[in-house]
Amino acid sequence: MIKQLICLIGPTGVGKTDISIKLAQSLNTEIVSCDSRQMFQEMSIGTAVPDVKQLDKVKHHFIQTISIHNYYSVYEYELNALSCLEKLFSTKDKVILTGGSGLYLDALLYGMDDIPDPDPIIRQELEERYQKEGLDNIRFELKKLDPEYYDEVDKRNYKRIIRGLEVCLTTGKTFSYFRRRSLRKRDFEHSIICLDRDRSILHERINSRTDQMVQDGLIDEARSLHHLKHLNALKTVGYRELFDAFDGNISEETAIELIKRNSRRYARRQITWNKRYKDAVWFNAINEEEVLSHVLNQSAEG
Repeated sequence: MIKQLICLIGPTGVGKTDISIKLAQSLNTEIVSCDSRQMFQEMSIGTAVPDVKQLDKVKHHFIQTISIHNYYSVYEYELNALSCLEKLFSTKDKVILTGGSGLYLDALLYGMDDIPDPDPIIRQELEERYQKEGLDNIRFELKKLDPEYYDEVDKRNYKRIIRGLEVCLTTGKTFSYFRRRSLRKRDFEHSIICLDRDRSILHERINSRTDQMVQDGLIDEARSLHHLKHLNALKTVGYRELFDAFDGNISEETAIELIKRNSRRYARRQITWNKRYKDAVWFNAINEEEVLSHVLNQSAEG
């Protein structure tokens, strides 16, 4: 029987966790996370990891498995997740994958491990240009050299801008070329389900979840990590805003409002990314039973 990876994706705050658990319970299977933030052990409240009760219902993989002190790349995730799936598929016909990191999902489904390592000199030059000139110049250079990747990339994420540009400058070929060339045939089939909600409801959920995080101790959690703010894992929404407050640049009240705003912006970028998956089936997350019925019917047909 052909094994199947059922990918349940959607923007932050849409409700992936609860639905993925119900799917896994219905299919008697386990969940693989593709969330690049929930895998860090020291970041709990600010990354909205599943709580103890949720984790007790279904076994999850790649939840709080590495330290923020350890470098972890999308290429390592690809290898580790494939190894995990190989073990799971030895006893399961279906596995649920869920999360909001599109690059991790792409790596697992299609493969990205043929992309060349960066030239350290070129990377250093681009980093220095970014510090001196800001993001606009290197962003527009990427647009000229690799318009395909430019259309997809998060325009505010300077690391991904630099990554795409350094590949162009190092190899003379576009980042998009290597991503297409490195597609891998997998030993399993996959289906993609995209969750969404009415925009006003999604924003309300994001705002409410932020307030709940604060009640649960987000400020204390961020304060305990403040001295490590230079680490890449902590340069993310929910922490960097509070670090600014601790540094005296803004008030904590302003930081909380910025977390809400930046989380809403992040959700919009995730939705844009998910629209790239032409074979995805979209559902309003409020229609939970429709999602469950779709997956179970699909499984029965398979």
